[in-house]
This record gives sequence, structure tokens and C-alpha cells, in this order.
Amino acid sequence: MLVAGFPADAFGTNCYVVATAPGEQCVVVDPGIGVLDQLDALLAEHRLHPAAVLLTHGHLDHTFSVAPVCGARGITAYVHPGDREMLADPSKGLSADLTSLFGGRLSYTEPDDVAELTDGATLTLAGLEIAVDHAPGHTGGSVLFRLPGAGSGWEADELCLSGDVLFAGSIGRTDLPGGSMPAMLASLRDKILPLADDTVVLPGHGPSTTIGRERASNPYLIEVAQAGGGRPAAPTRGL
Repeated sequence: MLVAGFPADAFGTNCYVVATAPGEQCVVVDPGIGVLDQLDALLAEHRLHPAAVLLTHGHLDHTFSVAPVCGARGITAYVHPGDREMLADPSKGLSADLTSLFGGRLSYTEPDDVAELTDGATLTLAGLEIAVDHAPGHTGGSVLFRLPGAGSGWEADELCLSGDVLFAGSIGRTDLPGGSMPAMLASLRDKILPLADDTVVLPGHGPSTTIGRERASNPYLIEVAQAGGGRPAAPTRGL
């Protein structure tokens, strides 16, 4: 299996491609702001042909390039219904300060073909079997994408594309519209902690990590595992 990616210049959002092998179809995960040239170069390097775009959630820094990526190839974008409205109107997921930062000039349309994700579903795309876990908290429609890790370059039984649910040492912020710290803690308890320690986490921002490493050192996972104790400082990572 081939897994490759790069951080976007804006917000450092990680964009990934996943395929069974070079020269095959692939899925593109979270094409953010200003990634088209880098993505085209990565696809050319590995001779990949996108079959679909997967979105871990609806924030602009993860979805900005979804329409051109899909439109140029006539492929489907997959997003949870809880975040679908942000594809057509990104401001619904932004604070007033962030909306002001973008100057109120967010001209945006969702892709022509959008499919909605459901919790517990398994997607069969580009020869891959991809499990979907709804994990709200950062946004109402945040999801995890899980797939077998064998042959991916990591010594792991499973990979987890975690979006802005889980980072190395932290979690996604919950103070934007649709965010909820109680929902985030429930997602960490019910969707993250049950994963095997050797699961490799490919987050929406920052370096990769493992569930075992985060279970031992991430203050939010430690809090959830202990079901109490002092609350860590509020996370601020992500858009």
C-alpha cells in the first residue's frame, strides 16, 4: 500500500493520498488551501489516478481545494452530513475573527457529486477498504478513516487518518461553531481509546504518531482514561 502526503502552506493542513500501489487509483484526503500544484506533483510522481476525495471534516483548511480536485476528474467527495453545509458555505464553521481574516470574500461551491458518510460504514474505493467512524467534537461531522496498515511503510496493523480529532500530543480545538468538548471527550473514549496501540495515526496537522504513544502521554487521552482529574489547557490547534 502507498500512503504519501504533505502539509499545505496555509495552516499546515496535511493532505494525503492513499493507494494500493504506485500506478493505481487512489483516494485524496483533505485537499486544503493552495495544494493543487503539490498534489498534482505527488500524483505524477507515483502515477496515481484519484478515484474519490475523503474529507475528515468540513473546515476550510481541509476542504478548500475539494471542488477543483473533484471537478477536474469527475469524482465524488465524501463528507459526513453534519459538516456538509460547510462545503457550500465555509463561514458556518468559522469564528467571527476567522471570517474577518478571510475578508468576507469566501466564494465557494460544493463539488458536483457529494456522498454522505455514515458511522460504521466501510467504503470500497480504489481497491481499498476504508472504515468510517463518526467522531464529533472538533466539528459535528468529524470522522476518522481507518484502513489496514500492512505494506504501508509503517509497522502497524492499522492506519487511522484522524483529521483534527487527535494530534501528536494534543487534540483539535472545540471552540469553533459546531465544536463541543463533551462530544470530543466522548469520541476520544469511544472511538480513539479502543484502537490498538500500534495503530499509526496520520493527523490533520503535525507529525504522525501512534495510539500507544498518545495513550501514554497525551493529556486528553490520559484524562479520558482516568475519567476525571484536572482538565488540560484548552486545545487551539487546527483552523
